[in-house]
Amino acid sequence: MLAQSYVNGKWLENEDNSLSIYNPYTKEEIGKQFQASEADVENAIASAYAAKKEVASIPAHERAATLKKAAQLLEERKEQFAKIISQELGKPLRYTLDEVTRSVETLELSAEEAKRLFGETLPGDTSSRGTKAIAATFRVPVGVVAAISPFNAPLNLVAHKIGPAFAGGNSVILKPATPATLIATEFVKLLLEAGFPKTSINMVLGRRDAVQQIVKDDRVNVISFTGGLVASKNICQLAGIKKVLLELGGNASTIVHEDADIARAAKMCARTGYSNSGQSCISVQRVYVHESVISEFTRLFKEEVEALKVGDPLLPDTDVGSMVDEANAKRIMDWIDEAVSMGAEVLSGGQRDGAIVKPTVLLRPPHHSKVVCDEVFGPIVSVIPYKTIEEAIEATNNSEFGLQAGIFTNQMDLAYKFAQALEVGGVVINGTSNFRLDHWPYGGVKYSGIGREGPRYAIEEMTEMKMIVYQIVD
Repeated sequence: MLAQSYVNGKWLENEDNSLSIYNPYTKEEIGKQFQASEADVENAIASAYAAKKEVASIPAHERAATLKKAAQLLEERKEQFAKIISQELGKPLRYTLDEVTRSVETLELSAEEAKRLFGETLPGDTSSRGTKAIAATFRVPVGVVAAISPFNAPLNLVAHKIGPAFAGGNSVILKPATPATLIATEFVKLLLEAGFPKTSINMVLGRRDAVQQIVKDDRVNVISFTGGLVASKNICQLAGIKKVLLELGGNASTIVHEDADIARAAKMCARTGYSNSGQSCISVQRVYVHESVISEFTRLFKEEVEALKVGDPLLPDTDVGSMVDEANAKRIMDWIDEAVSMGAEVLSGGQRDGAIVKPTVLLRPPHHSKVVCDEVFGPIVSVIPYKTIEEAIEATNNSEFGLQAGIFTNQMDLAYKFAQALEVGGVVINGTSNFRLDHWPYGGVKYSGIGREGPRYAIEEMTEMKMIVYQIVD
């Protein structure tokens, strides 16, 4: 398989600047990636800039039909696309099939939103100076959207950027994460087959310098970035005067109160704490459990975690595959060792085999350990006792992140208090932090990001409001 940059309507190959692509689980070479040169990135920006008027002139119903066609094609090729993701990233097939299904839905939602770019009329006579005037507002494309995507959900998160951008009448420059270029290449091919104009989308493959070149260019109007905090700060420094949308990380908290269904909470925390080897921004990372039920929860949770099947991502019953690469697996082991040295107890897991880290449960790591205060992005869940709900709320909020959180309780007044007090973008009641539907507004506060994803909400960020004023002449 080949991963290629797509620039100005052409697929590029550069043997002098290529990388081998390896399956992180089998360590076998599965493809080759051709990196874009500085000149290629410049040509991609110029192509997207030149194409923006063409895309803006496409009627909304045609943009919607193209996105629906893309959704149809993706549905027909679900197994093919899921297998590519699993091979490229070590993500279990059961989750990559779900990701493709969600991506189909995201494209369909984007198609619907292409027809909902509504404005409003504003009477002028609410002011004495406007008795003979009326205004109307419209949504118009911003122009060029740069979509910079991560590896952990490499299809759906690209769909969440390209779908709304095209629905809003914009051209797109896609820069996918380096570990996820095979699936990006296949997706761009599918979009072109569905009817995207050949220069309406450009894709460049490369490392940090390619991102920097795109971000600082004044021909780019919106940066939509999903990734880490360090990279996002660099983007903000380089972007200049343009809109920057950031969907960043988290160290998500889930609270299990004393009146909760403990067995259900344990099962859900296990299922959503280790899917995709914990490589999700809202993966369950910190579980705060009331001290009166922590023994029961810990026992049940440990049983559920140890029942997860770890192994070949391509087997249909595998729950946990590999991490994205061995370097990140080694980092996770370092973080486990640090937590243990600071007093945490390993209840389960804590072993590594290549890029696979066995699902790990830590009991009582201190707040200042990395597994608690930083974003793990790996298969570690920490269980921490609390005495009062105020203590659990304070512990959850004591973070530079604020993406999502969950609480298990049967007390509606307590759930409401919890939801109101938390400094996060989303709260799940009687569920874990790791729950998202693609039509909902998704995003965080503090260092978890700026703006919201979900086609309805992203398209507002990827269009501008234009006002037209009518002066009434006697």
